[in-house]
Amino acid sequence: MAEVLQFRVPAGSAQTLLVWGLEPKPGLEHSLFSVFSKYGLLYSVRAHSNAAVAGPGCYAIIKFYSAADASRAQQACNGQRLFQSSPLKVCVGTKQKGFQQQVLALNSNKCQELANHYLGFNGWSSRIITLQNVSGFDDENEEVGKKPPSVRYLCAVEVTLPNHGVHSRGVGLGEADLENGEESGKVAAEYNHTAEEPTDSLTEEELEGLVQVNELPLETFDLEEEVLSDLSLDDELPVWEMASH
Repeated sequence: MAEVLQFRVPAGSAQTLLVWGLEPKPGLEHSLFSVFSKYGLLYSVRAHSNAAVAGPGCYAIIKFYSAADASRAQQACNGQRLFQSSPLKVCVGTKQKGFQQQVLALNSNKCQELANHYLGFNGWSSRIITLQNVSGFDDENEEVGKKPPSVRYLCAVEVTLPNHGVHSRGVGLGEADLENGEESGKVAAEYNHTAEEPTDSLTEEELEGLVQVNELPLETFDLEEEVLSDLSLDDELPVWEMASH
């Protein structure tokens, strides 16, 4: 069965491996990355010290983009010594009931990394159709002093998959408030792809109905990493190994 990968921070439990029984050593995250990246592209590798009640040692949370890659890595590495003297325990994490993690979009570098890995360096291309500064277009409709000055950029991009004869266009509008000459905050842009007209031939007024911009608080960009309390396991940990919360 085919697996659909999204250009989002992997948040599914099937994409997350919990590794414990790790011996503390310099470069631990690098060693984990070297081993587990053989099974697929990794989003992140995070190693943490055990809680005091669990005794000395470390555990790690490893995120794959693909659930199938995570499953293969778990089956191959569970019970193996790999880079240390004692065997490791590797489990696929399952979310605790009632816990929901916000799904975040990938940044540009991660998107390129993901596309290069699964499509190949020559398997895709992108071009900017237009990039325009649209700041101040609606200033006449706003009360003076009601809203701080802001900068807005409109960007239309086309992504092409030449091996499949597929191309897709999208429009994004980025906005940031200027306070004392500095930018603050972030925004998310949503594009209505149901429109049939080519975006590079539309005016700013016509594009207005295609783009919706939502302001996001900065705190939402710090939610990428789970902690052990957010995960349960397919196999239960012995009592003495469970971290206290």
